[in-house]
Amino acid sequence: MKRNKKIEVIIIGGSYAGLSAAMALGRSLRNVLVIDSGNPCNKHTPHSQNFLTQDGKTPEQISTLAKQQVEHYSTVSFLSDFAISGRKTSKGFEIKTETGKIFTTKKIIFATGVKDVMPDINGFSECWGKSVIHCPYCHGYEHKAVKTALIANGERAFHMTPLIHNLTNDLTILTNGEMDFDETQLKKFKKNNITVIEKEIQAIEHDNGSINKIVFDDGSKENYRAAYAAIPFEQHTTIPFDLGCEVTDQGHINVNFFEQTTVHGIYACGDNSSPMRSVSYAIATGNIAGAMVNKELCDEQF
Repeated sequence: MKRNKKIEVIIIGGSYAGLSAAMALGRSLRNVLVIDSGNPCNKHTPHSQNFLTQDGKTPEQISTLAKQQVEHYSTVSFLSDFAISGRKTSKGFEIKTETGKIFTTKKIIFATGVKDVMPDINGFSECWGKSVIHCPYCHGYEHKAVKTALIANGERAFHMTPLIHNLTNDLTILTNGEMDFDETQLKKFKKNNITVIEKEIQAIEHDNGSINKIVFDDGSKENYRAAYAAIPFEQHTTIPFDLGCEVTDQGHINVNFFEQTTVHGIYACGDNSSPMRSVSYAIATGNIAGAMVNKELCDEQF
């Protein structure tokens, strides 16, 4: 097993947040290792939207160019691997990878994203990120003014409904079971001509990820051109929590405004630590994490 004791910062995750952190650190002459397994959560999304100067480009185009630019900084290196464990040491941390490599570092940045947990609905995963979408800011403009479903229930559905209704007047809420709304919420829906359907969803009929119909358990079908869905997620790794980092009630890594976790020397950025899931937000938080890690190292060395 290889050991490398010269690394100052290990970034676990080499997508948008991780690359942004790496650039900030590379420009600060920090010796950085980016460990990435090449499995971004938006890999199925055909285009990235609502990102100034990059609007409409594919996620791969953005990440490829980003990596090329980060590679310009000679103190940043990359490893295609998967981090499987970590432990604290007297001088910082030790990270072990799937291929048996072991690296020691002073600081860690987790930019690991999250993994969406697909519901047991035939056709759902094939449409996810294409016509079954999660965010009106990321995808809403491209699906405006069409017959739209919102697959959600309770407070999450009520939170999303006004945002989606702003983009289309033809919206139906599909609770996929018994609804969980109070009288005030139901009055709001009625006022805005929004129907609530409590039937369980059996399948989504589609053409190469483009939704046609939603099929219910009673055999009935409804035509839709787009559907929003609020689905659960999992963290890609438990290493932050194994090292003592706190988790929020929503399942994110708990960080402050500087992307610091509750463990000194460990930072997190991007989707793993915030519900604001977008490429631009991941890049912004990655930049902050990189800058704050450099500041911490500078203060310790000064």
